[in-house]
Amino acid sequence: MLDQICKYTAKMLEDRSADHALIAFAAQDDVMISQGEKSLAALATGILSRLNCLALVAARPSLPFADFLIQRASSEEHEIIPRDTETRTFLHDIPILRLSELATDPATAIARLLGNRKGIVVEGIGIIANGALTVEQAYINWSSVFHSTYIKYLEDVLENGFLLPGEAQTFSNFRHKWLLPLSADGLAFRRGPINDKAQILDEIDRVGRYTVQRGLVDSFFGNISYSDGNLIYISQTASSLDELPGCIDPVPFENSSTVGITASSELVAHRSIFETTGCRAILHGHPRFAVVMSMLCEEKKDCPVTDCWKDCRKVRFYNGTPVVAGEIGAGGIAKNVPPVIGASGRAIVYGHGVFSTGMSDFQEAFQSLVDVENWCRDEYFRRFDEKYSLNQLP
Repeated sequence: MLDQICKYTAKMLEDRSADHALIAFAAQDDVMISQGEKSLAALATGILSRLNCLALVAARPSLPFADFLIQRASSEEHEIIPRDTETRTFLHDIPILRLSELATDPATAIARLLGNRKGIVVEGIGIIANGALTVEQAYINWSSVFHSTYIKYLEDVLENGFLLPGEAQTFSNFRHKWLLPLSADGLAFRRGPINDKAQILDEIDRVGRYTVQRGLVDSFFGNISYSDGNLIYISQTASSLDELPGCIDPVPFENSSTVGITASSELVAHRSIFETTGCRAILHGHPRFAVVMSMLCEEKKDCPVTDCWKDCRKVRFYNGTPVVAGEIGAGGIAKNVPPVIGASGRAIVYGHGVFSTGMSDFQEAFQSLVDVENWCRDEYFRRFDEKYSLNQLP
């Protein structure tokens, strides 16, 4: 159990999502164990002892966006409701606890709220998430909340500007210091077409790790596939793209077998993209600025559609990249992405992320993912600078 705690602590440090000095895990093995910052570890142990689950992580995010969301909310609001797909599908909403609600027994107050949820935000403490059966689940849930609050805060700031003391400077530090340049420089890709099974598996594993390392997918979400014309090699559902050995399913291209039962939930979309475009490689990541930009629409005020994420029939374009709506799985994505992705080799799905293709190998697909996110990042800040006066800008 301790090795799992060390593993996922290291992941939180590698992706810079958590403050390195304020991370703690607790887990119920034969005895209760904990590791991390002393006061947080004691709190995590106290919370876990009141819950019917195996593991818990309490950590301060490296960015104060979640705290800002609490402080920007009215006193009547008791949850944050981001619009991204991960929140809608896996979290539904994110409960919040203010410092004033912790009283004299924080562990009990937090456990009461966390008991039937995957993760919550506690003002002044950070994100706290549980894992029903594994330490891994606690990490995934924590990362999902971090991802969703990050996106929600960027949406809200673009919409309403700064409302709190210190926000402008924090936003400036985030923009100019925390964000890292995004590129494919220094990465090696195997030239295609690739027909050898071992080489295909090795390349999928390598590019999956690249996708995580460069921040193009969050938590365990996203998927990757390669087709040799007979088989589709695709990452399994709920697999981590930086740990793909043993988690790649070979599925008959013509769908004549049930071996795809453990494959990514986007298998149907991948197969249709292969059939429609003739490409060999597909990447699907969740780069955050692309997710934010996908949910911005100038026609929203005059549009009768309420569930934009699934019911919008309009195809918008960002710098030549089509933006479409669609439910995950065999729903709208499998219907809406394949018809539009062929021309540019890339498509953005509302609130969900980016699909990109490579005609013979992953180099083109990966570069497309980078290019889309870089354009969306630049466009976000261009709109921000254009909307707010110089005296409000950081």
